[in-house]
Amino acid sequence: MQLKVQPIDIKVGKYKVVMNIIDAKEIGVNEGDRVRIRDHKVLTAIVDFTEDMIAPGMIGLYHEVQEQLKKEWTETVEVEPAEKPKSARIIRKVMDGNRLERDEIYELIKDIVEENLSDIELAAFLTATYIKDLSEDETEWLTKAMIDTGERIEFATTPIMDKHSIGGVPGNKISLLIVPIVAANGLLIPKTSSRAITGAGGTADLMEILAPVEFTAQQIKEMTEKVGGVIVWGGATNIAPADDKLIRIEYPLSIDPHCQLLASIMAKKGAVGAQKVVMDIPTGAGTKIPDVKTGRKLARDLINLGERLGMDVDCALTYGASPVGRTVGPALEVIEALQVLETMEGPNSLIEKSAVLAGMLLEMGGVAAKGQGHDLAIETLKNGKAFAKLKEIIEIQGGDPNVTYRDIKVGQYTAELKAPTNGYVLEFHNKRIVQIARLAGAPNDKGAGVRIHKKRGEAVKAGQPVLTIYAEKEDKLADAIKNAREDLPIVVEGMLLERVADVKEL
Repeated sequence: MQLKVQPIDIKVGKYKVVMNIIDAKEIGVNEGDRVRIRDHKVLTAIVDFTEDMIAPGMIGLYHEVQEQLKKEWTETVEVEPAEKPKSARIIRKVMDGNRLERDEIYELIKDIVEENLSDIELAAFLTATYIKDLSEDETEWLTKAMIDTGERIEFATTPIMDKHSIGGVPGNKISLLIVPIVAANGLLIPKTSSRAITGAGGTADLMEILAPVEFTAQQIKEMTEKVGGVIVWGGATNIAPADDKLIRIEYPLSIDPHCQLLASIMAKKGAVGAQKVVMDIPTGAGTKIPDVKTGRKLARDLINLGERLGMDVDCALTYGASPVGRTVGPALEVIEALQVLETMEGPNSLIEKSAVLAGMLLEMGGVAAKGQGHDLAIETLKNGKAFAKLKEIIEIQGGDPNVTYRDIKVGQYTAELKAPTNGYVLEFHNKRIVQIARLAGAPNDKGAGVRIHKKRGEAVKAGQPVLTIYAEKEDKLADAIKNAREDLPIVVEGMLLERVADVKEL
């Protein structure tokens, strides 16, 4: 069928077209089927239906299809039904609980990268692996396929260091300390980081306050070789692109299959050439890993997968039931990290966690004897070498190397949440702290967030602030205050939770 082209200037992340239902029935395709589009090129796209947006005799091409075909709306294309890709049948095999072969997993990941699968098909794959985990062999092949279908960074020198946090803990700004500590001791650490999805600030969101974070794989390699380390956004590269596409589907489903969690972490590390990796696994209430037993299993699986990939992995189970430091939100966290680097003044939780994990990397990299890494990390902070190295990293990424913590601006609108009685902080809800920071505008509004004055177990007097909320916009501050008061994120011993005056109220 010959159809005139109507451009639809919307990016959908896939090759998709919109057909009038009359034309679709004429050539025998249903919604979600594929059509082959021919002009000087041939492209397969997924079909959406419409009764009125696209007139009969026309075909709507989303941005990605237009980019491939380079057609103007006045021109026509030939449209015919196309078979589903082989990987659609592979997904059905996963759903049936059958084992996949190596070449099948490579075929599946290739089609994910090339946008040949619909969101429904990807959701089916993720749901099936969530219900029944892939085997160790399948997870290894999945990880290798993710690495091989994207860009890779290869360094001439060794070892290449890296660290990763499983996440789930607010205020986890430790990469801003760990990367310069490790690089200041002569090791290479190309740290690719994420932006916040459900949190109040990913490492890339924080670093973006100090310098640009979007670079190609080649630029990351060159910068790392020059100054020893970088802190960049992994999403700006084509490193393990299948992972980003799967995460996009996982988010609305609120699932994270175990095999996909392992592959996601290790593919990104393998693609940047990492050879020695430290995994931070926060455990405790409110984290992704509820207890030490679960954390130990994850650690074993990460170490085993690392061995299969030729990677040396060490894991640290860390306390995650309380924020790292006393700030949540990009600008506030950057201030806290810079203050430690500049003056060694700051929360002990931030300094100690950073020093422990950096120390593990220093030992793995051979620049510190076993058991001496922590002390070397602390010394690197105290003598100013870590701060000097961070300045080099900021400068090579295009930021101002003379920036200090006093230069960082926070939201001008503030409000305090005060303790109504004397006592001690009994409960501290991480997820609520993050929710309040996000309502205040974080991470998009870099100056928005929460400063924590009192943590669990600390004494507080009536009228003392327990939290300060920062916002760049007055209406967002009002939303955050309202939410905080409706469901208090911190409970102080002796606080009146509810007054009941009549049995009928029960």
